[in-house]
Amino acid sequence: MGLPVSLEEIPESIGRPPVITYLLIGVNVTVYLVLSLAYQAFGFNSYDDVLKALGTYPSDILDPTKFYRVFTSMFLHANMLHLLGNMLFLYVFGRDVERVMGRARFLAFYIICGIIANIFNTLSVAVLPSSYLLSKVQEYILPWLIPSVGASGAISGVLGAYLILFPRARIIAIFYFFPILMTAEFYIFIWFLYQLIMGLTLWSSAGVAFWAHVGGFLGGMATLPIFVNKELLRLVRRYREFLKLYEVYM
Repeated sequence: MGLPVSLEEIPESIGRPPVITYLLIGVNVTVYLVLSLAYQAFGFNSYDDVLKALGTYPSDILDPTKFYRVFTSMFLHANMLHLLGNMLFLYVFGRDVERVMGRARFLAFYIICGIIANIFNTLSVAVLPSSYLLSKVQEYILPWLIPSVGASGAISGVLGAYLILFPRARIIAIFYFFPILMTAEFYIFIWFLYQLIMGLTLWSSAGVAFWAHVGGFLGGMATLPIFVNKELLRLVRRYREFLKLYEVYM
């Protein structure tokens, strides 16, 4: 998938600054740096032990005593590349979604999308054969014993919301070092199609919970009406209508 590096933004005069988006990025980065560099201070022998202890396993959704790991796993990342990729997507798409929800609603929306993503991941492990969940190299490892980590499930929900809110927004994505201008709806559709295909075929990369991405995305689309601030959304639409008229007469 190409990386989104630029997107039309809602002006700061509409809605409040996206503090929660920046805060989530800060928390994710801080958690990774602290736990990956100073894991011994927290009683762990390695960073892998951190991921095993605080990542979420499919069965955690069904176990009230371990449900907390659904939340802790949202702020863990396997490595720096994993972290940077997720934070880029959150930065690009999260700001405008927060502006039309408000801070408290956006935070609740983000967490709920993460929970829905974990539910989908559990269902995929329970319903699909292991060959549809892991690479052939790890086909015989029990998927129930593999923890998942990362903010991508929650961020997938943000993409689902963005698709509905700003489908015609223009985005610049980098594909093999080449910048390409496209609409947000085209980019997000290609992104979702990729997640779905990888989840349904044997091509899935080991350690990537594609069904969590699918679930978070669908959860974001489904729950958007509950969290969107209709007054802020009305202001945004008026602003975009003004831009269209301005472009016509210029």
